[in-house]
Amino acid sequence: MEQLNELTAGMAMLVGGNHIVRVSPALAATFAPGDRLLADSHGELLHIPSSDQRLVEAAVSSAHNAFGQLGGISDDTISAFYEAFAAHLSDDDVIAPIVAANDRDVAGARAKGRSTTRLTLSPTMRADMIAGLHTWRQAASTRDSVIETVQHDGWTVEQRRAPLGVVGFVFEGRPNVFADATGVLRSGNTVVFRIGSDALDTARAIMRHAVVPALAQAGLPRHCVGLLDSPSRATGWALFSHPQLSLAVARGSGSAVAQLGSVARQAGVPVSLHGTGGAWMVAGEHVDPERFSACVRHSLDRKVCNTLNVCVILRAHTSTLVPRFLEALDAASATRGAAGRLHVVEGGEQYVPASRFESQVVISRAEGDVVESAASSVAESTLGTEWEWEGSPEVTLAVVDTLDQAIALCNTWSPGLVASLISDDPAEQERFWAGVDSPFIGDGFTRWVDGQFALGRPELGLSNWENGRLFARGPVLSGDSVFTVRVRAQQSNPDLHRKGRVRPPFGKIRGR
Repeated sequence: MEQLNELTAGMAMLVGGNHIVRVSPALAATFAPGDRLLADSHGELLHIPSSDQRLVEAAVSSAHNAFGQLGGISDDTISAFYEAFAAHLSDDDVIAPIVAANDRDVAGARAKGRSTTRLTLSPTMRADMIAGLHTWRQAASTRDSVIETVQHDGWTVEQRRAPLGVVGFVFEGRPNVFADATGVLRSGNTVVFRIGSDALDTARAIMRHAVVPALAQAGLPRHCVGLLDSPSRATGWALFSHPQLSLAVARGSGSAVAQLGSVARQAGVPVSLHGTGGAWMVAGEHVDPERFSACVRHSLDRKVCNTLNVCVILRAHTSTLVPRFLEALDAASATRGAAGRLHVVEGGEQYVPASRFESQVVISRAEGDVVESAASSVAESTLGTEWEWEGSPEVTLAVVDTLDQAIALCNTWSPGLVASLISDDPAEQERFWAGVDSPFIGDGFTRWVDGQFALGRPELGLSNWENGRLFARGPVLSGDSVFTVRVRAQQSNPDLHRKGRVRPPFGKIRGR
């Protein structure tokens, strides 16, 4: 098969089966023999230089070899890794160079006008990382556990959990992901990380001072955990299209995650995407104003994927609930020493004091403080926008006539992640549960959606249903949920043979 060794400006490339994309002059000038070219679902041509491809090839191959060795390594050895990793992070002398690297990353990101809310390695994040590692140390191993046993005359069939292989993980910049995602070792998998350029120094320091020493101390293969030491986005594309990858996991901004997912799907690599978020809250017919206000306030403490993004209030309750909603927004903002930012879907302006639309406030953005209106009108279509706020809580208010209209809005515009109904009526709650197409449904604050907080297991990410429901797994991707199933037969009758077509019912099934 011939290889593509050069490109010319204006050259036609076939993508998606029936679309033509033209090569740009810049791409033609940089493409060299040995480079690769991919296309995402929007037809954008993605250039992978040969140097990036070699880096990924070496990392995945090493991780694949380490995976083969893990099968013969005890669960106690894996537990020892988590113990050692946690001990290193607990050591002030070890954490000092990691924090110094993080300080450099945060300063660099701020200088570029980037968000740093999830980048900063705070004392709280450090404590959470240590707690997560202790959770994995104590977690029971599921390697080779029996899912189901079918007993026949003269033989038995078992379905058993088995490790999946090499997990490729691309994430934006949260240092805590290193602790969370090493959870894949608990179920016998290995992992290769690619982190955004804003957090690369932090990642290098965590690897050098904590992960690599912990692997050596526990006696695990060095390449059970790998880091692609490159700021190039092309390494992410090369990783997600690698044929030896068993699972591709991406979390970060919606557009970048969607592009990575497109690359993985075209390569035939199973992918788990954790990008667009933003929680919805609906105040129902039978709502306690005090409970509603508390739920709004506690859902706006910081900006992450499960932060309240859209609040829907029924028109009949606007006189009571809109003032409570605004009070909660102001209270959450005051806690952060900032002003809040309100968007009101067209048609609901009359329920908000005019002074909100007329006043100017200082809003904390990633690029710095800016002066904006405290409230503004927006089209219904903006309900699909996730507000990526920095210091100033930002939320949209929509007013509708019925609960069914609220459900329809949520199903139309939300990313299908978190939805909460504040109502004391069980029948309303059942209607909401049955009608809203989201994986996480609650009756209170939205920030409960977190693997460690809700399920006691550190998460690799939270999957939304923006692109449809997930096949054969829950929306919380955790280290112990990365597995496949093997089937083992044990024959006690040596004369067993096929006598013809087997018709159900057949055999006795015992599951656990």
